[in-house]
Amino acid sequence: MAKSGEQPSPHSAPLPAACWSPSPRVAFNSSRRWAAIAARTKRIRLGSAVTVLSSDDPIRVFQRFATVDAISNGRAEVILGRGSFTESFPLFGFDLKDYEALFSEKLDLFAALLKDNGTADGVTWNGNLRPPLEKQHVYPLVESGTLKTWIGVGGSPESVVRAARYGLPLMLAIIGGDPARFAPYVDLYHRAVDQLGGVAHPIGVHSPGYVAETDEQAREEFFADYKRMRDRIGAERGWPPMGRDEFEREVTRGSLYLGSPETVARKIAKTATTLGIGRFDMKYSAGPLAHEKSMKCIELYGRQVIPRVRELLAQEKVEA
Repeated sequence: MAKSGEQPSPHSAPLPAACWSPSPRVAFNSSRRWAAIAARTKRIRLGSAVTVLSSDDPIRVFQRFATVDAISNGRAEVILGRGSFTESFPLFGFDLKDYEALFSEKLDLFAALLKDNGTADGVTWNGNLRPPLEKQHVYPLVESGTLKTWIGVGGSPESVVRAARYGLPLMLAIIGGDPARFAPYVDLYHRAVDQLGGVAHPIGVHSPGYVAETDEQAREEFFADYKRMRDRIGAERGWPPMGRDEFEREVTRGSLYLGSPETVARKIAKTATTLGIGRFDMKYSAGPLAHEKSMKCIELYGRQVIPRVRELLAQEKVEA
């Protein structure tokens, strides 16, 4: 899939390849996969859908992504989040009562690594949940100069403000409902940046989707596998099974970017205009979806959807 994402489109741009992410049921180190992809590709960017920093170690996360960044010649990036799935907390010995404090403190340490690692004095840092660091040098260094780091937010105003405070771009995980309901988070980010005297960075959106030749084909190919994945997760959380009506609502008015290339492109362009975003990541897989369908989706996304989105947004600028 990653190699197909490098095939040139008619517009001489590499096809976008969505981030691969492990099942939310299982937390494990996927950096070996990123390293393998990095060694076989040249243009696509490599990163996590979200790295649950709260139940990981900031130094090890930094080292993993610095390694991938070196192998890929500066194409690595990481999205750090608190984690809407909490299975990894007891698995790695963390108490959920420290949910907020863990992310806050570990993000502070990660920000220190981004800022001070590679300097002559190294990193000096103090916190409450782990021993302090005193002029510590962490290797490998980020050879490209800086590691692209986003803050992933699914509904936490506190994390929006953290992104502004640390001068990091914001990635909105919009997996259900009208994307426009996230406009207050965008406004909050810009207000926080202004109040803190910082510089606003790009805002991105990460949402599920699927592209086929027609709207009808996309619906029929995607529904069964999407429902199976959604119901499996929902059964563990007390959610009712997903019906076809709910699915259709997400397609027509929600955050499921599904349909023909034209339909998906128009929906992405609308979200980009509504929220003022500069990046859109589409999660194209749905559990047991057949490999060949995912491959075709990637092809259509890169060859038709992305050029059309750019065209639609350019038209809006001219008309404005």
